[in-house]
Amino acid sequence: MMKFLAIIPARYASTRFPGKPLAVLGGKPVIRRVYEQVIRALDDAVVATDDERIRDAVLAFGGKAVMTSPDHRSGTDRCREAYETVCAREGREYDVVINVQGDEPFIHPTQIETVMRCFDDPATDIATLVKPFAPADGLAALENPNSPKVVLDAASRALCFSRSVIPYLRGVPREEWLAHHTFYKHIGLYAFRTEVLRAVTALPQSPLELAESLEQLRWLENGYKIGVGLSDVETIGIDTAEDLEKAERWLNER
Repeated sequence: MMKFLAIIPARYASTRFPGKPLAVLGGKPVIRRVYEQVIRALDDAVVATDDERIRDAVLAFGGKAVMTSPDHRSGTDRCREAYETVCAREGREYDVVINVQGDEPFIHPTQIETVMRCFDDPATDIATLVKPFAPADGLAALENPNSPKVVLDAASRALCFSRSVIPYLRGVPREEWLAHHTFYKHIGLYAFRTEVLRAVTALPQSPLELAESLEQLRWLENGYKIGVGLSDVETIGIDTAEDLEKAERWLNER
């Protein structure tokens, strides 16, 4: 049986919302809500942070946490350091590391389970999730560059990611695109075979990655196969104080 470890990177010094892991949502810190959702699907989970306030908050509610360098360029790099720390501390290795963003308090256990199932295919190096855009989402949601899009191959692997709308529907009025094609929105949940995590974090940034500011393009450019799971669960990520207010309203309506 494969051994999975969930790592939840959490930084205090967010540009748009400093201290957001400790922001209170429904009476609990955001990071606690993420952690509690993750352990509904997976027993082994740890928060990776560069801030003692976040570490102390996690330990206070009974969670696990490790300290990492403040100098990482991405959450994936923070995951790599945290993974090595956990392995050294516990004296064992895992087969797959799941990178769960620390600002996703509504991540659903089924989404984590879907990503885990991608590794039933031995060819999968990395796994992630997508959610189909619905016609009701509207053109503005489809064209939002902060919501990356994904094109899949026949084996449900990622062909390409882009902040632009892909594919382009030639001969179809733009306002009718959602009615004529299924477009996929990327959900930023990643899982890596541990040897792949070590390899991709050692790679230099690639031209496509630099162009789109999407690190997953580096992995594709270097030949790694990204398996994609399909989710129909809607979540709300916390990037700004306004997102927190929206999430509070959403929580109260559930």
